[in-house]
Amino acid sequence: MDSFAEPRKPIDNSISLADVRAQVHKLEEDLRDKNIPVSGRIIQVCHYLPVTCAFARRPRPEEIPSPPATPPAKAADIPPSPTEPQPGDSSLPAPKDAALDKARPQWSLAVRYGHSAMVSGIDSLATTHEQIVIGWTGDIQASSPAEPPVASAVTSDPSGLPTSKVATSSLTDEDKKELESMLEEYRSRDEPENGKKIHYVPVWLDDKDAHGHYDGYCKQTLWPLFHYLLWQDVATEYASADAHWAPYAAVNAAFARRVAEVYRPGDLIWIHDYHLLLVPSLLRQALPDAAVGLFVHTPFPSSEVFRCLPRRKEILDGMLGANLICFQTYSYSRHFTSSCVRVCGYEVTSRGGIDVQGHVTAIGYCPVGVDADRVAKDTLRPGIQPKLDALRALYEGKKIIVGRDKLDVVKGVVQKLRAFEKLLQDYPQWIGNVVLIQVTSPALTDSPKLERQVSELVAHINGEYGSLDFIPVHHYHQTIKKDEFYALLSVADLGVITPLRDGMNTTSMEFVISQERTKKSPLILSEFMGISSTMTEALQINPWNMSEVAAAMHRGLTMSEEEKLRRHQQLYKTVTTHTSQTWAAMLAKKLLERLGSQNMARQTPFIPKGQLEQHYLKAKKRLFLFDYDGTLAPIVKVPSAAVPSKETLEALETLTADPKNVVYIISGRDGEFLEQHLGHIKNLGMSAEHGGFIREPGESTWRNFTESLDMSWMSEVLEIFKYYTERTTGSHIEVKKSSITWHYRSADPEWGLFQCHQCQDLLENNLARKRPIEVLVGKKNLEVRPLAVNKGEIVKRILYFNPDAEFIFCAGDDKTDEDMFRALLLFPQGTTSPTATARLDPPLSVTLLASSKEDADKFGPVDLAITPDAVFTTAVGHSSKRTLASWHVTTPEEVVEHMLHLVRVAGEQAPSSSSL
Repeated sequence: MDSFAEPRKPIDNSISLADVRAQVHKLEEDLRDKNIPVSGRIIQVCHYLPVTCAFARRPRPEEIPSPPATPPAKAADIPPSPTEPQPGDSSLPAPKDAALDKARPQWSLAVRYGHSAMVSGIDSLATTHEQIVIGWTGDIQASSPAEPPVASAVTSDPSGLPTSKVATSSLTDEDKKELESMLEEYRSRDEPENGKKIHYVPVWLDDKDAHGHYDGYCKQTLWPLFHYLLWQDVATEYASADAHWAPYAAVNAAFARRVAEVYRPGDLIWIHDYHLLLVPSLLRQALPDAAVGLFVHTPFPSSEVFRCLPRRKEILDGMLGANLICFQTYSYSRHFTSSCVRVCGYEVTSRGGIDVQGHVTAIGYCPVGVDADRVAKDTLRPGIQPKLDALRALYEGKKIIVGRDKLDVVKGVVQKLRAFEKLLQDYPQWIGNVVLIQVTSPALTDSPKLERQVSELVAHINGEYGSLDFIPVHHYHQTIKKDEFYALLSVADLGVITPLRDGMNTTSMEFVISQERTKKSPLILSEFMGISSTMTEALQINPWNMSEVAAAMHRGLTMSEEEKLRRHQQLYKTVTTHTSQTWAAMLAKKLLERLGSQNMARQTPFIPKGQLEQHYLKAKKRLFLFDYDGTLAPIVKVPSAAVPSKETLEALETLTADPKNVVYIISGRDGEFLEQHLGHIKNLGMSAEHGGFIREPGESTWRNFTESLDMSWMSEVLEIFKYYTERTTGSHIEVKKSSITWHYRSADPEWGLFQCHQCQDLLENNLARKRPIEVLVGKKNLEVRPLAVNKGEIVKRILYFNPDAEFIFCAGDDKTDEDMFRALLLFPQGTTSPTATARLDPPLSVTLLASSKEDADKFGPVDLAITPDAVFTTAVGHSSKRTLASWHVTTPEEVVEHMLHLVRVAGEQAPSSSSL
C-alpha cells in the first residue's frame, strides 16, 4: 500500500444489507462452480463467548454422608405391623430430593454484556450461514453456596482467582462435556428466528494462563500500545512489556488448536481483535488451505510507536498468517502496512498486500456499526419517557451537554472537563445557562488517581462557576440503567464524545439514533476515533486543543435548526446504513473474494520426498538447477554477507561428485562472487547475471552471451539510476557486465518503494519502448537487462546439451526464477502419461554463441528423454505464492535438506547394489 500515492477511498453510503448478502451468495455459487470448497459455515473466533457460565457441583454419591445407624429394636411382645417398613428392607424408594438433585444441571448460563456491535453482527449472519463461535468461557462463577468450589477453599490459589470463582483445574472431563452440551442447545435472544444454527464452542484455559494473557499482556502491553500509550504509562514503574508473553502465546495456541478441531474444508474463519493476534499464523501452519480473516477492532498505531514493542516481529508475523486483515479505518491499515515494511522489511504488492515469502496477505478496512434496529426499539422503551420528562423539568431553561465514557485515561474525560471550563471562560454568557452531565462508567481496571483527578476538576469548576442555584457540572461515576442512558441521550442539546484515541465508539451512534425522535441535536467527535472518518457531519475536533473544543461547544449550542437537521439527517443515514449486520456481511464478502483470487485458488503442494527419491534413484542422468539468493542462502540486508552454509557446500560437493549429476548455479550475482564462494567445487556449472554469462562444469572460463548484443543502453539507464540514487538516501547502483541494478534495501522502505515505482514507470514508458531491454522489479531492487538474456534461456541451453537427462530438479524463489520454471513447461498442461515425449528447438542461448550463421544453422531440434513426472520445479516460499513451479518448500534450508537426503539415499543404495 503506497502511502505516498494511494488516497483513502470514501465510504459508500448507498450500500444495503440485501445487496451485500446477494453478492455473498453469488460469490459462493461462483466458487462452487470452480470446484473450490465452500461449506456455508463461518467460524467466529472471539476472546470471550457471549455467554457467562456459573457452576455448582452435584454431590457425588460417595460424598453424601450416611445417616447414623438405627439402634437395635428392643424385643416387644407386640408383633410388628405388616404395613410398616422393616429394617433392612432394600425395596424402599430413594428420597425424592436425591433424585431431583441427580437431574439438576450443574451449569447455568446467562448473557455476557459488552461487545454488543460485534455480537449482534455475528448473530445476524445466522440468517444466511451456519456459524461456530469459539471463545473462552471467562471466569466460571460459583452459583451455589451449598458446596464451596475448590478454588474458593484456598485463598492462596496459584491462579489468583477471587473466592467466588471456580478453578478450571477442579472441573472433570464430564463437567466440561456437560457445559459443551448445554452450549450446543443455547440460543441467543438476538439470533434470527428462522436462522441457521449458531454453535458455541468453549476454549478451556488454565486460569493462570487466562489471566496472564488478558490482565497481563493484553491489558498491560498491547492495549496501551494500540492507544498510543506505552506500558510504563499505565502500569507500575517496574512494568515489563515482555512479562506476560508466555501466557499470551499459550492462550493463542489453545485457540488455534480448538479451531483446528472443528474446522471443515470450505469454512471461513474470522478472528477478532488484539487478544488473538498469533492465531492466524498458527492456523496457517495447521490448516494451510484455510481462508482466514483477522479483524482488529482497536486502533493500530503508527509504526514509530509500534516498533517499541519487544515482540513486534512475532506479533506482525502472527497477524500475517491471515489471508485478509481488516481494520476500522484506512489510516489504521496504512499504519499496519508501514509497520510491516519498516519493522520486518516485507514487500508491498501492487495491490497493497503484504508479501511474506510468497504468501500475500490482503489489507483492508471496514468500519463497524451498531444494531440500528435494536437501538431504535430500545429508545421506545416505556420507562424512558418519564425519565426524559424529569430531566427536562430539572434543567428547564438550560442547555444540556451530555457525555458518557468509561473512566479510562484514553477516553479524554479530563480534557473534556477542561474544555468545558474553557467554554465558561471564553463565553461567559453560558454561565448559569448550560450544564454538563458527565457519566463515567467504571473501567475494567480501576484508576484511583484518574478518578481523584476527575473529582477534583469537577469540584474546581463547580466552585469557580457555580452558585447556590446553579451547578455547571453533574458527574455520575456509575453504570446507569438502559432507560436512564437513552433518556440522557434523547434530552441532550449537544453530545460531546472526545476520546484521545479510540476504535469504535457505540455511544456516538446511539446518540444519533436517540436524537431522531427529539431535538436532532449536533454531535462533537474527536478526530482520533475510528468512526470519525464515516461520521463526517459531526463537529470534529482535536481533544487536546481546549480552545477548539470550547468553540465547537459554543457553535453546537448556537447552531441553527436548519443546520442541525441537515447534519443529523446525514449522520442518521450513515449510522442506519453502516450497521453491525452490514459490517458482518461485508467481512464474509471480502474473505470470499479473497478465496476466489488466484493467489488462494491454487495452493502449491509441498515437494513429495518419496517421489523425488524414487525418480532420482532410477535416473541414469540428472540435472540440478539452483538459484542462489533465497534458494541456497537466505536473503540478507547486506548482499556480500550471503555466504553459503557448511550444509550447502556439503550438498553441492556431494552432488557434483556423482558422475550421473549435472549441477548448475543460475544466479543474478556476478561471476566474481560465484567464483569466490563456489569456484572451488569441481564440476559445478555456473551462470551469472541472470543468464548473461555461463561457465560450464569443469571449465574455468566464462562465456558472454551479450557480446553480439547492442549494450549501448546501459549508459542511459545508468544516468536515470544516478538521478534516483541522489534523491534516495541509502540506495546504490550495481553495474554488471550484462545488466544494471538499482538497490534500495538500505533506504527508507516506503520512500524507496515509491521511488522504485517512479523509476520503473520512467524506464518502461520511455526507454524500454525504444531499446531491446526489459525492466524487472526484484526484492528491494530494480534491474534492467537485455531482452535476449534471462535464466530461462540458460535452462534451455543446459537441457539442449543434456537431452538424455531423466530427472530435473530446479529451485528458485523470486520473479526471475519464474523464467526457469517457464522453460521447463515442456509438456502440455495436464499431461501425466509416463510415455509422453518432448522436443526442444535450439534456444537463443545456443545460437548466440555460434561463431557464424552457418554454425548456428547446424543446431536442430532434439528429443528429450525426460517424462512429465520427473520434472521437479520447486518454488521457495509459502504454498499460496503465485508461481509456475509444480512444488514448493518453505525455506532455503529445506532445499539443502532435500539434496542431502538424496545423496545419502543414493550412498546407502550403492553398497547394497555392489554386493549383489
